[in-house]
Amino acid sequence: MALNYDTKDGSTYAPRGEKKGVCAHGEFIVGACGLAHGHIYGMCNGLEEAGATIGYVYDPDPAKVAEFITKFPTAKPLTSRENLMSMKEIKLVASAGIANERCGIGLDALDHGKYYFSDKPPMTTQAQVTAARVKVKETGLKWFVYYAERLHVESAVYAGRLVEEGRIGEIVSIKGWGPHRTGLTKRPDWFFIKEQYGGILTDIGSHQLEQVLYYAGAKDARLISSRVGNLKHPEYPGLEDYGDATYITDNGIPCYISVDWFTPDGLSTWGDGRMFICGTKGYIEIRKYLDVAASKEPDHVIVVDETGEYHYNVHGQVGFPYFGHLIRDCLDNTETAMSQEHTFRAIELAIEAEVKAVVIK
Repeated sequence: MALNYDTKDGSTYAPRGEKKGVCAHGEFIVGACGLAHGHIYGMCNGLEEAGATIGYVYDPDPAKVAEFITKFPTAKPLTSRENLMSMKEIKLVASAGIANERCGIGLDALDHGKYYFSDKPPMTTQAQVTAARVKVKETGLKWFVYYAERLHVESAVYAGRLVEEGRIGEIVSIKGWGPHRTGLTKRPDWFFIKEQYGGILTDIGSHQLEQVLYYAGAKDARLISSRVGNLKHPEYPGLEDYGDATYITDNGIPCYISVDWFTPDGLSTWGDGRMFICGTKGYIEIRKYLDVAASKEPDHVIVVDETGEYHYNVHGQVGFPYFGHLIRDCLDNTETAMSQEHTFRAIELAIEAEVKAVVIK
């Protein structure tokens, strides 16, 4: 299958995969509410390919709505958030609004009897996470999060299967590296206001925390230390361009994550995202978006085990099963895409690291 990526700009990263519908046509209607970040396109691509109908859209910016409809012509524009929430046929609300506003949209969606799918970070404060936990328990509805750096990356999905199969034995350490290109001239004002984007560890660090818990097979982790800083962008005082953190998972695995906004212009993609998973019988390296200076194609999985050295290019071979599981979870009242606790704990750990971080100056 042919997959399409905007490889230079992470803010418009929107993978496309093979269509594998898991529901009848028109059975699962989605309303998009909040188009502040381009991830809404990846979110809706995945849902549509799994059989959902992108039926409605609202954003206060008419230009964003018009652009969205060119990609999803089934979406009918609405004049207000309340109008969208009141549409009874909508099963799920998807949002990539301004980061600190996403939780409020989700609370509103659940109050209207709808499931919710948020871009990451889904919350920017612990108070928001607590409110979401209460609302989920109160309504019995599900709150999903687009942790795209694992869920919408075939190499990351494939590596998870290898770990589950025991290919590298018991996991002993995990290291995540998440560099991004800033694209400063293309960024909206809220990207530079910490109260709105949540800080670098809350924002792109939440991707890493979700992966740490998943690959470790852990339910929780303990923060050891964290650091954030604005190292080279003094003209944007609200921006954090570097962050890192160390953890010990509840099953005893040491983990380290590092995220930054320093991808150089010479790289052919928006970030050389990688994950290193070490086990008792080998190790795995995930080269998500390219194999530097060797292949511009994404989805490389490097495995070294007791039998040899292996390089798998799984681009176009694995797909993105999360979206179909999400839809069926809503329709069947199951929990196969991701547990609600895992969804919330990943962002809680990221927020804790952000709040407790040593500021590098």
